[in-house]
This record gives sequence, C-alpha cells and structure tokens, in this order.
Amino acid sequence: MSTETLPSGPQLRAFLHGLPGVDQVGVDERAARLATRSIKTTAKAQAIDLAITMVDLTTLEGADTPGKVRALCAKGARPDPGDASVPRVAAICVYPDMVETAVAALRGTGIGVASVATAFPSGRAPMEAKLADTRAAVAAGASEIDMVIDRGAFLAGDYRKVHEEIVATKEACGDAHLKVIFETGELVTYDNVRRASWLAMEAGADFIKTSTGKVAPAATLPVTLVMLEAVRDYRAATGRQVGVKPAGGIRTTKDAIKYLVLVNETAGPDWLDPQWFRLGASSLLNDLLMQRRKLTTGVYSGPDYFTLD
Repeated sequence: MSTETLPSGPQLRAFLHGLPGVDQVGVDERAARLATRSIKTTAKAQAIDLAITMVDLTTLEGADTPGKVRALCAKGARPDPGDASVPRVAAICVYPDMVETAVAALRGTGIGVASVATAFPSGRAPMEAKLADTRAAVAAGASEIDMVIDRGAFLAGDYRKVHEEIVATKEACGDAHLKVIFETGELVTYDNVRRASWLAMEAGADFIKTSTGKVAPAATLPVTLVMLEAVRDYRAATGRQVGVKPAGGIRTTKDAIKYLVLVNETAGPDWLDPQWFRLGASSLLNDLLMQRRKLTTGVYSGPDYFTLD
C-alpha cells in the first residue's frame, strides 16, 4: 500500500484486518521475560547515558509559564550543572504556545523542540483547527510535532478518516518530524495497537507514540513491544525506518533500561539511537541523574539535589 495515494475505507479495512493477529499471552510473557534481564555495571552506565539522550523532557500542564519552560530547557541542555559529561536530552516537549519560548532558550544547543498539536490530548476538534494548531507550532520553530489520532474514529472503524488526518498533518509539518500518538490505553487490544501502527506508518508518520500521558494506562512494555515489532516488520516490507516513543509512566532508571532491552531484543540495535527511539517523560531524568551519580561516586544524592520539574 503506497502513501502516495489515499486508499479507500474498504481497502484500509481489508489491509489492516489482514495483518497477523497478536498473541496476547505470548506478548505479555515475552515482555515480562525481557524485563527481568540484568546488565553489568559498565553496561548500566552506558545505558543511563543513552537513555538521557533519548528523553523528550516534557511539561504539558495548564499552569506552564515561560519561566518554567526556560528552566526546563536549561535542564535539558545541562542536566547536571556539576558534571559537564552528562549528555543533553533529545528534545523539550511543550504546548504550541510555548514553542517560541523553548526555541529561544535552546538556540545553539542542538536540542529539538517538540510540540503537541491537533487538539491534544483529546484529538476532538475540527480538522481545520488541528491543522492550524500544527502550522502555528511549526511557524514558531517546532522541529517535531506530536499529534493525537481521533480514537473515536479509529474504534468506529473509520480508518480512512484517521489516515487522511495523519496525511494532512504530515503535510502541514513541512520539514518537522511527525510523531503520531495512539493513546494505547483507549485502543483496548494489541490487535488495535498493531493496526494503528501500520495505519500511521502508511500515512507517513516518522514516529509512532504510545500515549499522551493523560490517560491510564499509558506506556507499557507489552504495548511497546507490539509497536517495535510493527516498525521492524514495516522496514523489512518497505525499506523505511520509523521511530517509536513510549510516553507516560516511565519514571525510573530501571524502567528506562527495560525499554532499552526491549528495543534491542525486538527491533534491533538500529533503533538504539535518539533518532529512532525516545522516552517521553518528566520525572525520569532526575532518577537517571541520581543513578548516574551513584555509579560515579558510590553514594546517592538526595532527590532534591536536582531541580524538580
């Protein structure tokens, strides 16, 4: 199926429902098994630094202020002011009206600015408003757009509407990368997650993302495994590589390392790069910094040693 043409609803349904079904028990068992993997201290130090480079440091609150966003940007660029060897994060993720502030604060750092758009987090708005949201964020300097799909349309089987919205949003992004958020906690089944993954990739997504972080459950290892299998199989079928971003509920270094193991064992080492894998989080960075300092000095710093986000 080509992204050059817009397929009909029946074509999309036939394609998506023709995908192999997901073995739910098998996925749960494999994810649980991979989560028990342990790694040596030297590998843990490398994994922590890699995880830091994959963080989309996020603030998506109604109370966000320019000062809070500037502080978050400073933290992303220099996570530990006392240790210049700590790598910077991948991106700062904010609402569209905070993009200009983030762009100014990050100028010269090489850190991307991601903006949620398309009526985040519900996705319930006229298409014209969603596209205006996207264009405004890009015009303000966003290098990445995180859009939400219309879950109501998807669950009703209106795959063409979802496909068309992703295609239109991708066009509105211009040179900005597009991450497509499924809100997997609302998709109910792993089969739906697999279908949503292929639908988004066929429509031109650069990344597929689990969640907004506003609905429980958010990111889980089994759901991310299904999405990693999808991007792996999609590259094998088309030659195009697509990234994956779990987001929401990833708070500890132990969590982050479980995801890195999952990536390596499912999609392969090609995805162990911030260009292809991100961790959407707000509190995770502090735990990564505490664990990193523990490995370096042998003692834990208190959680108040690092700035609270």
